[in-house]
Amino acid sequence: MKILLLEDDTALAHILVDYLEDEYEVVQTYSVKKALTLTEEQKFDLYIFDINVADGDGISLLRELREFHDETPAIFITAFHDTKYLKSAFGAGANDFIKKPFDLDELGVRIENLKRHFGLASLVELGEGLVLDTKTHSLTQEDKTVHLTQKESECLHYFYKNRHRIISSDELLQNFWEFDEMPSDDAIRTIVKNLRKHIGKEHIVNIRGEGYKFE
Repeated sequence: MKILLLEDDTALAHILVDYLEDEYEVVQTYSVKKALTLTEEQKFDLYIFDINVADGDGISLLRELREFHDETPAIFITAFHDTKYLKSAFGAGANDFIKKPFDLDELGVRIENLKRHFGLASLVELGEGLVLDTKTHSLTQEDKTVHLTQKESECLHYFYKNRHRIISSDELLQNFWEFDEMPSDDAIRTIVKNLRKHIGKEHIVNIRGEGYKFE
């Protein structure tokens, strides 16, 4: 799992990176501007943002990301104890909130909770005994295992993580292909067709004129 950490307190940033890197890949920055650039260049599974940093604030950053349909789970860490910041963070699309000072194990528990909720563990239970291994790109149901292509595995995982909303073909293309390598919509239709063979048509529903939804 890959985490983007936005924290401009140097000492705390080092402590958090040391703690998180025992289990996860961590990219850390002190800057809102740099964090935004990183989200455009790389894919992350979790955001951990401080609210107040030198060149802006994490809440505005997350709000901007959500406007571009970035549904990556986000935890805010802050020294503020005023509930208005709590309301603002959740209003911007935050999934959890932790106040400084905090125990590192508490952060670990909160991360584990989001992993379960958003299917971020390497083994993802899609339902009805269907398990996706995001590392080996294998799909298992009871005693039957099929191996997906990397793109099929990534798209299926993305459908599952965003199962509460409709995903357009354009969104999938922008998330899984570089601009100069972007294929036609036919590539998405082929991936969806192949996935339906393995998990059933009823699980990836075509919403006419809008895209697809995982059920």
